[in-house]
Amino acid sequence: MSSSPAPACVSIRRVNRTFGTHTVLDHVDIEIAPGEVVALLGSSGSGESTLLRIVGGLDRPTDGRIEIDGNAVRGIDPCCAVVFQEPRLLPWRSLAANVAFGLPPGTARSKGAAAVQHWLDAVGLGEFGDHYPRQVSGGMAQRAGLARALARRPSVLLLDEPLAALDALTRLRMQDLLDTVQQEAGTITLLVTHDVHEALILADRVLVLRADAAGGARIAATFEVTIPKPRDRGDSRITVLREQLLDELGVPRRTSLGSAHEEEANTCYVDT
Repeated sequence: MSSSPAPACVSIRRVNRTFGTHTVLDHVDIEIAPGEVVALLGSSGSGESTLLRIVGGLDRPTDGRIEIDGNAVRGIDPCCAVVFQEPRLLPWRSLAANVAFGLPPGTARSKGAAAVQHWLDAVGLGEFGDHYPRQVSGGMAQRAGLARALARRPSVLLLDEPLAALDALTRLRMQDLLDTVQQEAGTITLLVTHDVHEALILADRVLVLRADAAGGARIAATFEVTIPKPRDRGDSRITVLREQLLDELGVPRRTSLGSAHEEEANTCYVDT
């Protein structure tokens, strides 16, 4: 079965977003190539989630334009699928039925059943399709949410801090899973995260959003991550990029950490 969507590109052109007198985004320009994973990093209030919602058609820019394959986004776009911080599963449906809910309209029953099983297998839930959300862990529920999004075969996958609510070990496993299934699906992925290390493990490019004195956020810095995937978390090149990102984000280095704190230091979060 083919699980890859048609290649797509995303253009974000001079996007502004204001709420009343408050400017959240100020002339944001981004071009995303087919299959590329782009991470958005910034402190709380920098507009990352707002930008992601605009790309998915869940919100509209005050000015500017979003295009997917040259077509303007003018509302909820069927080319996009979103995974939020919470799984947002329907509690009265089994995991398989929740994944099936994400299938494109008009999918034939036999093809739909095969697609559901494919994505349940892909996220490690092949034996749990008949379980209900209340019967599985938070990490398993989030995997089901990811499978539901991928079942749509989106051209653009939007991830709004999908791992933020998970414990540290589950989060690491989910990062590896996201990396694997994204490469299988081949879809453009826009990831909002406040975890610097997570961004460097998953993204091909990391964009830092920063609000200016007037409050509107722009792209302040771009970091290309050319390290081949899957990436080793202990790779010295990731360490170098991590230090550069933390400097850009204004997070002071702590050189006095002892070995007992070394593992904790490997994961750094931007203030949320």
